[in-house]
Amino acid sequence: MQAAPQNPAGEFVAEENLTSERRGQLIAEIERAPDALRQAVAGLSKEQLDTRYRNWTIRQIVHHIADSHVNSYLRFKWTLTEEQPTIKAYDEGRWAALADSRTGDIRAPLALMEGLHASWVQLLRSMTAEQFARTFTHPETGKSISLNAALCYYAWHGKHHTAQITWLRMQHGW
Repeated sequence: MQAAPQNPAGEFVAEENLTSERRGQLIAEIERAPDALRQAVAGLSKEQLDTRYRNWTIRQIVHHIADSHVNSYLRFKWTLTEEQPTIKAYDEGRWAALADSRTGDIRAPLALMEGLHASWVQLLRSMTAEQFARTFTHPETGKSISLNAALCYYAWHGKHHTAQITWLRMQHGW
C-alpha cells in the first residue's frame, strides 16, 4: 500500500475577498459535511475504524472533526458577540488521544455533527458581509483571523478529513 498523502482533498488555499456567491458555496460545503462523513464511514467494522491514516485512526478522525467544528462554531459566536476576541486554543492531538476518541462509538460524534452543522449553517446564512469581515485573535499565533477566512478553512477541513477516510477505503478495497 502506498504512503498516505498529507492532503488527499488537496492543499488548503486561503481565499480573500469572498463574494456572497462564494460564501454560499462554502456554506453549502459545511452543510454537506456531516452526510459526506457519514457516507465515508458507513459499514466499517470496528477493526476498520481502528485503521490508521498517518497519525490517527478513522475513529479518531471522526471524533476530531466533531471536536474541531464545535470549537469553530463557538469561535464564530464569540466573534459575532465580542470585539476582536482572543479565542481559546485546544490541543487537538491530546483531544484525539482521549479514550472517547480512541475507543468510543462514532455514532455520537456523527450525531453531534448533524445538529452542530444544522445550527452553524443557520447562523452562517443569517450573517452579513460585514459580520464575515469580523475577526478573532488566535492566541498561539497572535494572528487576526476573519470569519471569511475561518469559513474557507472549515469548508476545506471537513472535506480534508473525509477524503482521508475515503482514501483508506480505496486503498484497502472496503
